Amino acid sequence: MQSRIRNEKLKEKIMSPMEACKIIKNGMVVGTSGFTPSGYPKVVPLALAERVKESKEIMKLTLYSGASLGPEVDGAWAEAGIIAKRLPYQTNKKLRQEINCGKVEYLDMHLSHSSQYLNYGALPRVDVAIIEAIAITEDGNIIPTSAVGNSPSFLKSAKKIIVEISSKQPIELEGMSDIYMLENPPRRTHIPIEAPGDRIGTPYIVCDKDKIAAIVFSDLEDHVRDLAPICDTDRAISKNIIGFLEKEVALGRLTNSLLPLQSGVGNVANAVLAGLCDSNFENLVCYTEVLQDAMLELMLCGKIIKASACSISPSPKGLKLFRDNIEFFKDKIILRPLEISNSPEMARKLGVIAMNTAIEADIYGNINSTHIMGTKIMNGIGGSGDFARNAYLTIFSTSSTAKNGKISSIVPMVSHVDHTEHDTMILVTEQGVADLRGLSPKEKARVVIENCVHPDFKEQMKDYFDRACEVCHNCHTPHILEEALSWHSNFLETGTMKK
Repeated sequence: MQSRIRNEKLKEKIMSPMEACKIIKNGMVVGTSGFTPSGYPKVVPLALAERVKESKEIMKLTLYSGASLGPEVDGAWAEAGIIAKRLPYQTNKKLRQEINCGKVEYLDMHLSHSSQYLNYGALPRVDVAIIEAIAITEDGNIIPTSAVGNSPSFLKSAKKIIVEISSKQPIELEGMSDIYMLENPPRRTHIPIEAPGDRIGTPYIVCDKDKIAAIVFSDLEDHVRDLAPICDTDRAISKNIIGFLEKEVALGRLTNSLLPLQSGVGNVANAVLAGLCDSNFENLVCYTEVLQDAMLELMLCGKIIKASACSISPSPKGLKLFRDNIEFFKDKIILRPLEISNSPEMARKLGVIAMNTAIEADIYGNINSTHIMGTKIMNGIGGSGDFARNAYLTIFSTSSTAKNGKISSIVPMVSHVDHTEHDTMILVTEQGVADLRGLSPKEKARVVIENCVHPDFKEQMKDYFDRACEVCHNCHTPHILEEALSWHSNFLETGTMKK
């Protein structure tokens, strides 16, 4: 492990996790590596949680990351009461509870904005950066592991740096990252990427070695998550999306190689991509945030030839697949900083096909990606907005019902808006596809009701829309305001949206 520290002077900074965590003081801003939970620090955060629990000291920190972190950070720190404020994204159950009950302040952000806020000075500077690495170069630069995230910006901003050298992350990851940083306006220029496979930066993150205050060794693996088995609903959604794309090819709006694919994270997103294995599409490329199992499998079966992302975040099965074939993947995967992987400029320039999931959608195409019943945060908006507003095609998908059919995922009015009707081009459920491009609000509503609403709720939805058109006949977007959110109210009162 010491051989991974290629600067001899820096070996003097090697210490235990408990010694290293003493650098972190109450009230500090801490920025960590990691993205969905991949490539994040583990032993130092766990040591800090243990220290706080034993000492009973007051420790309240503001925590920045690229996206969600594993339980060794978000979970352990929430349990120990360490997190005062968190941004820009999370998926941990305990932390979510602390956020929703008001114990933790949470800033849910477009991921591409998070490093910009820091670089522009709109967010407080990082006091301590904790970064997982596979090695440190002779010049003190950091070679990241399976995620780049916001690490470049955190290293630049930080006053002090703690580096975790991971023995679990394969050294073969070296060379997979392509680190390129942007200047602040007015000195910012265009990103010189013309295709997802272009390399424009360095295989390491530039780091001021004098800021490295501690180096620790970690033998903990990323807490990768199992994906749920692909169900019939997921297969139907995937089939509907693939059918839509096939029609676009037949109409001459796409070729059989499509355009660069972007996909959100999770079971449904993974299932949608998995369906491409049996499709007729070929020579596909990806420009996305996260590589999950399906994208790795699509590379192995020859469907995807290049993939640009911010992290590799597979299931345990997918992780083994990746490690067993790492030499195969090495020249096909490029890992970039978050502000490059999620750049709206790149989404627009490359013409990505953005495929993301929704908690609920309304009949006019507004999307709720983050809140349950409008008030309780689930995870966060993530990178969906970075791509949705700027993509060549913006596709949102969801199952038509939730809670064993008690909730309709298509509602008259969403209880929280993350993506407006202006960003949603295609809405897909297992029931069908609603192509909303070129339609007025009333036309959109009719298409959504006909194609996306579950049969158990279709007549109820038609009744609402017909009455809204009668009551609000002079309105551009008909609503009966006192009823628009009654579906949600009815569920909270009776346990079902059915009337």
